[in-house]
Amino acid sequence: MTDGILNGLRIVEGSAFVAIPLAGMTLAQMGAEVIRFDRIGGGLDAGRWPLAPSGQSLFWAGMNKGKKSVAVDMKHPRGKELISQIITAPGEDAGLFLTNLRVRGWMDYETLSAARPDLCMVTLTGDRHGRPQVDYTVNPALGIPHLTGPEGSEAPVAHALPAWDLMAGQMAVSAMLAIERHRLRTGQGQEVEFSLKDAAAAAIGHLGMIGDATLNGDARGKAGNALYGAYGQDFLCADGKRVMVIGLTDRQWRGIVKLTQTHEAMAGIKTRAGESLSDEGARWRHRAAITQALTPWFAARPASQAGQEMDAAGLTWSQFRSPAEAVREDADLTPDNPMFSQLHQPGLGTFAVPGSPLNFARFERETPQAAPMLGAHTEEVLADVAGLASGEIGQLFDAGVVKGPHPVEQAA
Repeated sequence: MTDGILNGLRIVEGSAFVAIPLAGMTLAQMGAEVIRFDRIGGGLDAGRWPLAPSGQSLFWAGMNKGKKSVAVDMKHPRGKELISQIITAPGEDAGLFLTNLRVRGWMDYETLSAARPDLCMVTLTGDRHGRPQVDYTVNPALGIPHLTGPEGSEAPVAHALPAWDLMAGQMAVSAMLAIERHRLRTGQGQEVEFSLKDAAAAAIGHLGMIGDATLNGDARGKAGNALYGAYGQDFLCADGKRVMVIGLTDRQWRGIVKLTQTHEAMAGIKTRAGESLSDEGARWRHRAAITQALTPWFAARPASQAGQEMDAAGLTWSQFRSPAEAVREDADLTPDNPMFSQLHQPGLGTFAVPGSPLNFARFERETPQAAPMLGAHTEEVLADVAGLASGEIGQLFDAGVVKGPHPVEQAA
C-alpha cells in the first residue's frame, strides 16, 4: 500500500447504515487509519443486502474497505471503557471520532472530551430534533418522490439510490477535516453535529426547489425521464434498447438538431410556439413536440449505431442498462479504469472494487483493500492504541468481552 495524503491520521468510527461508514471508508482510502468497532457478532449492518451467493453482506464489504475492525461487547462495562480508551487514545494525529450512534453519558462529546479535551468528533443524527431518520424517510418527507415517476402518474416513487446518505457522508468527511485543521492551528477540539434531514433540506434549498415550491406551489410535477427545465429525453432504438440524450446547453441542443437533420421540424415548432427553442425553458415547455420530431431518427437505428453517430457528433448521451449489463458492458466499472482493482474478498468472491475517485498530483492512488473480518484487529488495537498489556488482553478474550477475527454473523 502506498502512503496516502492522510497517512498517519487515526480515526475511530462507531456507525451503521450508509453515511458514516461511507465517511470512514472515504478517509481510509485517502490513507487514514480508520478503526471501526462493532458488537460481537456484528452490528446493524452485518447482514445488510445485497448479499453474495455465500450469504455474506456485500454492503458490509463495500463500506468497510481498508478499515481495522474491533469486536467488543458494547453492553459490558469493560467493553464500554475499552471503546472510550480507543477513541481518546493519545497522539497528535489521533482523537478523531465519527459516529451516528451517539449514546448520552458514554459515547458522547461531553463524556469523551473529559478524557481528551482536544477531541474532534463528528456526529450525524436523524433530524435536528434527535428523532431517527434514514434516507428512505427523509426523501418522502421533503417531497422528492412526488417529482419522480412517469408523467401523469400520481403515486409517489422513492429513489433506489440513497442520495442524502451519500451526501451526508461526504459532509462528515469535510467536517472532520475542517475541525482537525482547526485543532492543528489552535489546539482546540470540538464536535460537529448535523442531521441527515438538514443535509437533504440544504441540498434542495441550494437547488432552488424550496423557493420553487414556495412561489409556484405544485407547478412542477412528474416528468418521467425528461430533463427538468431544459431538454433531455429517452428514446427507444430499433433494437429495443433505450438511450438518453441531453440538450441542456445551446451547443448540445444544436448538435442534436444537426445530427438528426430536424431543422425544419424544429423551425415549425418554433413558429407554432411563438418562441425560440434556443431558450432551454422553451425546450422544456415544448418537449413533447420535440420528442415526436426526434423519435423517428432513433427508431431507425440500433443503439450501437446511434451511439457511434452521437459520439462522432460530440453529443451528451448514454444507454440505459441494468446493473448486470453495466458491469458486463461498461469498461469504467472494470480494472480498465485505474480507480478499480480486481479484489478477492474472503467469503464473498472476486470482483472489481473501487478505490478513491480522487487523483492527487503528489500521491499515488491507494489500492483498494478488502474489508476486514469482524474483530480482525481487536488484539492489535488493544495493544497498540489502548496500550493494554498482553496478559490483560488475554483475560478480555477469555472473558468474552472482546473477540478476534471471525466472519460477520448474519441476522436470523
